[in-house]
Amino acid sequence: MKAKPVADSKTIMSQLMMPTDSNSKGYVLGGTILAIADKVAYVCATRHAGNYCVTASVERVDFHEPIKIGELVTFMASVNFVGKTSMEVGIRVEAETLPECKKRHTNSIYMTMVALDKNNKPTKVPRLILKTKEEKRRFKEGEKRRKLRLERLKK
Repeated sequence: MKAKPVADSKTIMSQLMMPTDSNSKGYVLGGTILAIADKVAYVCATRHAGNYCVTASVERVDFHEPIKIGELVTFMASVNFVGKTSMEVGIRVEAETLPECKKRHTNSIYMTMVALDKNNKPTKVPRLILKTKEEKRRFKEGEKRRKLRLERLKK
């Protein structure tokens, strides 16, 4: 199995937030952000694995700022770390006011995705080719999060 660079699976998706995405105060529901993030993570992980992928866990979600209806929300995903059959996908979420085009970082999300073969069994994923200092840093941080997650599961 040939290793792949991080850049090959990077995924960017944008969506305009509409009234159906809101709570009673006019802000976007956290569940809406998570649902879109799950789709973005699927695309990113599937591009890397070359197989169908499923969500194994949502490791962490940070809500930095609320998002208002009418803002354009962009999800930027990349594979941070790979194990044997799983991958950590990191997602940066930015909201943009329109028409002013002011962007701000609103969410950070880490999801663990597992690649499945044609029999729906976990299957190996390609190694990551790390080219930049940032990619190497993210890989190390993802590895630490994985170790902590596995320790928690043992308890």
